[in-house]
Amino acid sequence: MLERFLDKTTFESQEDFKKNLKIKVPENFNFGYDVVDAWAEEEPDKKALCWTNDHGQHVDFSFADMKRYTDQTASYFQSLGIGRGDMVMLILKRRYEFWFSIIALHKLGAVVIPATHLLTKKDIVYRANAADIKMIVCAGEEVITKHIIDALPESPSVRTVVSVGPQVPEGFEDFQRGIAHAAPFTRPAHANSNDDISLMYFTSGTSGEPKMVAHDFTYPLGHIVTGCFWHNLHRDSLHLTIADTGWGKAVWGKLYGQWIAGATVFVYDHEKFTPANMLQMIQDYHITSLCAPPTIFRFLIREDLTKYDLSSLQYCTIAGEALNPAVYETFYKLTGIKLMEGFGQTETTLSVATFPWMEPKPGSMGMPNPQYEVDLIRPDGTLAEDGEQGQIVIHTANGKPLGLFKEYYRDPQRTREVWHDGLYYTGDVAWRDEDGYFWFVGRADDVIKSSGYRIGPFEVESALMTHPAVVECAITGVPDEIRGQVVKATIVLAKDYKDKAGDELVKELQDHVKRVTAPYKYPRVVEFVDELPKTISGKIRRVEIRAKDNK
Repeated sequence: MLERFLDKTTFESQEDFKKNLKIKVPENFNFGYDVVDAWAEEEPDKKALCWTNDHGQHVDFSFADMKRYTDQTASYFQSLGIGRGDMVMLILKRRYEFWFSIIALHKLGAVVIPATHLLTKKDIVYRANAADIKMIVCAGEEVITKHIIDALPESPSVRTVVSVGPQVPEGFEDFQRGIAHAAPFTRPAHANSNDDISLMYFTSGTSGEPKMVAHDFTYPLGHIVTGCFWHNLHRDSLHLTIADTGWGKAVWGKLYGQWIAGATVFVYDHEKFTPANMLQMIQDYHITSLCAPPTIFRFLIREDLTKYDLSSLQYCTIAGEALNPAVYETFYKLTGIKLMEGFGQTETTLSVATFPWMEPKPGSMGMPNPQYEVDLIRPDGTLAEDGEQGQIVIHTANGKPLGLFKEYYRDPQRTREVWHDGLYYTGDVAWRDEDGYFWFVGRADDVIKSSGYRIGPFEVESALMTHPAVVECAITGVPDEIRGQVVKATIVLAKDYKDKAGDELVKELQDHVKRVTAPYKYPRVVEFVDELPKTISGKIRRVEIRAKDNK
C-alpha cells in the first residue's frame, strides 16, 4: 500500500528523510476507496480493527469486513439524504460504528465532524448552527441523547438524528436496523475533489468560541509520516492510541496513517481510564505500539509495571502536550523503551517529531517533518537563531503543504490572522538547539515577560512536576508594577501533601524550581487549588487563571 504513495519507503537519517520524502497525491483521492477498499481487494482477510470493551466484548474486523460495513453504512446514510458536502456530526465515543461512519461519509463526499460525548446542549446548538449540521450520529446513551434532544429545537439545520444503540429514543433513526436493511451501495460518480472539505474539528477553545478547522480530502495522506515514520508501524503492528474519537488525536492514531501502513488498530472502549486496566490490555492483546499524551504515561509509571508482561511492546510515542523529561526518564528506566515525542495541532498533521533514526533528547519535540518547511520567527518577523525563542511557523509561499488545514470555516478574518504573507503562525513558541532539535516553550499568549526575561510556562511546570508534592500545575504571569509580570504557579497537590499546604511548602517548591531551572524563573506567587480549569478536551485554560488574576 505504502508504495502507492511513496517512491522511497525507508529512510536511514533525518537528512535522507528531508531530501527524499515525496508523497504522491492521486487526483480525487478518497481514503475510503483508495485505502480501505484497496486493502479489501488486495488482502481481504487482513485484520484492520481489533475492538474490545470494558464489558468483556470483543470483535475483529478484516478489511473485507470494513468494506462491507462501510458500504452498508454509506447506502443507509444516502437513504437519509446525505451526500456530497453535507455536514454530519459523530458523537460515538470509542464505538466501532465510528469507523463504519467516518469511512462511509468519506465515500459519500460528506463532511465529518467528530465530537466528544462531553458536549452539552449549548455546545451542540453552537456547533449545529455554526456549521449547518444536517445529521447527528451518536451513541445511544441517555447522557448523550438527552443533550441532543434538548438542542434540537434550537438547531433548525439538523434534519436527522441517528442512534447506534443500545437505546434508540423516540425520534431517532436506528443505525443497526438501517445498515442491516440497506440497499446495495453504488459508488457516486464523483464523490469528491481533493480540495473539498472532508473533515472538520471544532477546536477546544482555550480562549473564545471554538474555531472550525476544515481539512480537505488529501489530509489523510499527510498522516503517512505520522503512522509509518513516527509511530514506526508496519503490516504486523498492533497499535493502540489512547484517545476518544471526538478528538483529532483519533484520526492521527486510530485510522489514517495506521491503515496506510497496514497496521491493525486496537481499540479499548472504556468508560473510565484505569492505568491497571490499560496495562492489562497491552499484556493480554500483545500490543506492539502505544501512543498517548504525557498525562497517561504519568499514570502508567505510578503502577507496579513488574506485575505485567509488556514484552510485546516495542515502540512508544507521546504527544498532546509537552513532555516533562522526568516522565521520559522514569518510563525508560522501567521499560527500556524511549518515548518518541511529536508535535502538531488540529490545524496540521505531525509537524515536528522524534523519528526512529534519531536519538531522542528528553523534553525535545524532535526535528521538523519534511512535509513542512518549519521556522522560528521573532516578534519583529525576523528568523530566530539557535538557542533563541521564536514562534513556530510553516512556510506556505509555494502552496499549502500536504496536511495543513484548508481554512477556519466561514471565518476568513481568523484565517488571515494566523495565515498571511506566506506563513502559517502556529501560536506556539519554541527554541532550536545547535543539533536542530526543537524545544517547546509555550503558547505565544502564555509566555511571561518579567524584568526583561521571556519565561516559558512549560519549563517551570516541568521543574515543579519533578517534586513529589505536585500532581498538576499551571504557570501564568500576573501583573507586577516593578517587573511587568511575575511568575505564578497554580498547583494541585498530591493527597499526601494536601495537609501541608502553607508557607513552608511554598518556600520548598520555590527553592526546588530555583535548583532545577534558572533562579529568575521561580514562581513568586503560589496558589494551591483542588483542580485546574480545563477545556472539554482536558487542556488547561490558563486564560481563565489569568482573567481571574487580572480582575
